[in-house]
Amino acid sequence: MCYSAGMMVLSKEHPQVIRYRSKEPVLTPELPQERQGTIANVVFPTGIDRRDDLGLPDRFDVYYGMADNRIGAARLDLPNVLPEEGQADPPEAKV
Repeated sequence: MCYSAGMMVLSKEHPQVIRYRSKEPVLTPELPQERQGTIANVVFPTGIDRRDDLGLPDRFDVYYGMADNRIGAARLDLPNVLPEEGQADPPEAKV
């Protein structure tokens, strides 16, 4: 078993509409602390902090569980343009 996490971007105007969903995980268990612990090979995000305080609105610190044994922190920088291969709802979706 391996538990990883992906990323998605929601519409600001219609948050139920998915604008981007990563095709592949962006956080996977790779470090020894993520691969060995109470439940091995598991990472799960538990919090996210947008770093406006640094003047970087596209930078996020992600806090996550590591093998149900520790807490880790990762940095996520959103690119100016999201990759084309990401899945998304059609532009007209406004459920």
